[in-house]
Amino acid sequence: MQEVLFYLLTARNGFYVDGTLGGGGHAEAILEQLNLSGNLIGIDLDGDALEAASKRLGRFRGHTIFVKDNFKNIKSVLSQNDVESVQGVLLDLGVSSYQIDEPTKGFSFQMDEVLDMRMNRHQPVDARHIVNHYDEQALVDILWAYGEEKHSRRIAKAIMQRRVEQPIETTGQFAALIEQTVGGRFLNKTLARVFQAIRIEVNNEMENLRQALCDCIEVLYPGGRLVVISYHSLEDRLVKYAFRAASAQSIPSGNKIIPDTPLTPVLKMLTRKPVTASEEEMEMNPRSRSAKLRAAEKL
Repeated sequence: MQEVLFYLLTARNGFYVDGTLGGGGHAEAILEQLNLSGNLIGIDLDGDALEAASKRLGRFRGHTIFVKDNFKNIKSVLSQNDVESVQGVLLDLGVSSYQIDEPTKGFSFQMDEVLDMRMNRHQPVDARHIVNHYDEQALVDILWAYGEEKHSRRIAKAIMQRRVEQPIETTGQFAALIEQTVGGRFLNKTLARVFQAIRIEVNNEMENLRQALCDCIEVLYPGGRLVVISYHSLEDRLVKYAFRAASAQSIPSGNKIIPDTPLTPVLKMLTRKPVTASEEEMEMNPRSRSAKLRAAEKL
């Protein structure tokens, strides 16, 4: 939290965007630092999360705008609210604590609930559809690409065999199948990777992030900042490369004779390496253990 505020806030009277509002924790901390001229737009795909956050942030009425949308649409969200540019954008990626703890969302393997995982409950494709209807090779590809799961082929084959007998409807059924397939050693890590992979596919998270990073950079004022918190290597790698490309001063020619091609950078990286949570914060908030924060400033 303190690192978010340190890197994000440059003007107490500024206009900021929390592109992943969730339960409103970061938004509340940001708004507490702003003066009476400061404002924040909170974006989230989850209508329930927006409702909960709007109650939490009720005391900032008049300084907050709540929008049900995907953060990849940040340009249209700002345009619809007559905002051209902003001083800062925060993206806290992945599933929010609000969604993990909500028993009807189907994100967690630690509860037995409907296998859903949709951040937007109005979209047609959920986790049940993917697990019960994707072909075997597609499942292998998802588990490997989005979960880096070494047992992807065994798990995909087990899914195909089980769903012939009966559909896989709940997180409990899915977790039990994985446990039967790969055994109990390091089971939680395997479950986390598999559930992560299916969730990313359900919500098209990687493609949304690629689009959002480009557009977030575009809507920043000069001197404005983009802060991104990721929770697994795929996200962090994508953010790192996007920041690196936007801050590059040249394209290497790869030849000692031919000079490099000069570029005009649009970002200045503020974090050469990702910032991680302190020991104290990890004790208070164990979910921050895997968080990596990167920040950059618009030139």
